[in-house]
Amino acid sequence: MAEGFPRPTCLGARAGWLALALVLALVVPVLIGGPGSLTALRTFPVPLLALMLAMVALGWNLNALRLRLLLAGRAGRLGQRRALGMVMASEFALCATPGGSGGPATLLVLLARRGLPPTRGSAVFLADQCCDLLFFLLALVGLAAGSLWQAASWPHPGLLGAAIAGLALLLASLALLIHRLPGLLRRAPLHRAPCHRGPWLARRLLRFRHALLATLRLPRHTLTLVMLCCAGHWLLRYSLLYLALAGLGAEVGWAWTFLVQMLAMAAGQLSLLPGGAGAAELGTGMLLMPLVGPATAGAAVVVWRFVTYHVYLLAGAPVFLAMVGTALRRRDRAGARRPA
Repeated sequence: MAEGFPRPTCLGARAGWLALALVLALVVPVLIGGPGSLTALRTFPVPLLALMLAMVALGWNLNALRLRLLLAGRAGRLGQRRALGMVMASEFALCATPGGSGGPATLLVLLARRGLPPTRGSAVFLADQCCDLLFFLLALVGLAAGSLWQAASWPHPGLLGAAIAGLALLLASLALLIHRLPGLLRRAPLHRAPCHRGPWLARRLLRFRHALLATLRLPRHTLTLVMLCCAGHWLLRYSLLYLALAGLGAEVGWAWTFLVQMLAMAAGQLSLLPGGAGAAELGTGMLLMPLVGPATAGAAVVVWRFVTYHVYLLAGAPVFLAMVGTALRRRDRAGARRPA
């Protein structure tokens, strides 16, 4: 059998997982809200939906600007339009693959095409993720501090404390690992690795660390702009559930919807389905039902997931095919021509 033959099976399996995710993303909210959720959807204002879509597009542009700032010219002259395409293609792959594994891989492939080695591309990606973690940690601490002056208590105060502790521990562990990486490599038994892979792996890790530190040593005003873009993107993205509820006539605090989305998306990643489908909808619906009732909760989840999942797939698919699909088809044809 030819070496390239298993690829269609692999692609078919991925398509099957994506189809399952799309079905769950629609079925679970309807099961939560019942027929009442479909009735509520008919009254959702179209202008508000258009505003939410515009916010998604603005968030993509902020992420594209953040990518350009972090690269700082290391991937050649990268314009906003090309950076936006890279962001949309990566977001599509993130939503279309189990656990979001395709997102980072797509970004690294696109950066490698522009002459940025995988070690440096991985460093830029990790710096980007650290900005996200830092934003969420600061946002949660701010929400916790603000709740001290509110008359109404959080519906689930333990979730807020657990989220803060988990993010702080993750950031501290990453910082400690990067700081002590050279010493860990000296003590690691890499010489036992087969085919002299040990020294090769150590060099790659040290290059990655050097590239990460170089990214973190960018001018202070550049890093400030990166964090502002990061904060702007997530504030836009995490206002969408609040607007979905407002469009259905429900009054829920913005801070509570922020925490609901964060916890639901974290649970969705654990499901390993593309886009966290099923788990994200179920978690969000369960947290909202005590506040707004099942029908409104189900309808809000449908609107929210449409603009944060289905739109990412619909808008990102043609961009992904244009930027990455040609290379994948060329690789598949080359694999199919190889002799058995």
